Amino acid sequence: MKFIDEYRQSDLARNLADKIGRLTDKPLKLMEVCGGHTHTIFKYGIEDLLPPNIEMIHGPGCPVCVIPLGRVDDAISIALRPEVIFTTFGDAMRVPGSKISLLDAKARGADVRMVYSPLDALKIAVKNPERQVVFLALGFETTAPSTAMTILQAAKNNVRNFTAFCNHIMIIPALKAMLDSPDLQLDGFVGPGHVSTVIGTRCYEFVAVDYQKPIVVSGFEPLDVLQSVYMIVKQIVEGRAEVENQYPRAVSREGNPRALGVLAEIFEPRDYFEWRGLGSIAHSGMRLQQKYAAFDAELKFQVPGLRIADPKACQCGEILKGVKKPWECKVFGTACTPETPIGSCMVSSEGACAAYYNFGRLSKIAQRQTGKTASQAA
Repeated sequence: MKFIDEYRQSDLARNLADKIGRLTDKPLKLMEVCGGHTHTIFKYGIEDLLPPNIEMIHGPGCPVCVIPLGRVDDAISIALRPEVIFTTFGDAMRVPGSKISLLDAKARGADVRMVYSPLDALKIAVKNPERQVVFLALGFETTAPSTAMTILQAAKNNVRNFTAFCNHIMIIPALKAMLDSPDLQLDGFVGPGHVSTVIGTRCYEFVAVDYQKPIVVSGFEPLDVLQSVYMIVKQIVEGRAEVENQYPRAVSREGNPRALGVLAEIFEPRDYFEWRGLGSIAHSGMRLQQKYAAFDAELKFQVPGLRIADPKACQCGEILKGVKKPWECKVFGTACTPETPIGSCMVSSEGACAAYYNFGRLSKIAQRQTGKTASQAA
């Protein structure tokens, strides 16, 4: 294929959905780990194409969503310091802390700036040598290499007023935590595509070997996701549990060795890291190695470091674990909307709640609750 619309052909999508339906009528629960897949599923109506026995469960693959309240408050405490220029990706600006968000802090006078890459933050540091520039480093192994390369560049150029507040996380410990959770019984996984371009597919073999669950690493177009679901269901019907790669145009078994090398150079695993909804997971977070301590914002600035519970009304944690759907949260679509988010799942471009809200899931919810069609409800 050469053009993007070739991955969105409706006739091929319907044929794939029909093939999935013919494989089995057994109820199956499949988790799409990545928030990018969640948005594809909602945006293109894949849930409506799939047979009713296939239920898609939304996983914790949204890096902004899984950052706990305490870490958000830590970031805000740094941003409020008068000597600091605090830089962040746009989707983290509106994530609520326990009291305010970074956007609220900006409104109160904090110098908070949106950037498109950590290199943008480094350029700001070079232009403002009298200020301390902090970059909010977020994301899985997908975005961590860009942070690592920026720190290498800062060290090379001796830019001493640049630091990173590191919240990079790793997907494999989170997968293990979900597989070990008694709350969640899953039949297979749609594996994350973006992070797998870095870490490869070999690291998922424990899912098939130790837990006997099939996992298929998938691309992000509608036909990618449908083909991945077909491959998973086919494995289940045939009694197999393997790691398969539906996304070979971007993902290899060994991943990206140069990216993995720079990660090993800059970062080391934390003993524990707190995830919203999943709790504290061993060796799931990254921190800067001691030789790069001069670029670690946690060491340069005092942060509260408190563990703060989510608001009682917000069920973002249960949604991230796949235990509940967004529409089962009492404040979804009422008190909690993209304009007035209570939880991080409604803020991020990869959040499940934002996907439900933005791509018309509210009408589907009404149909489920009333048993009426959309035209009848109107």
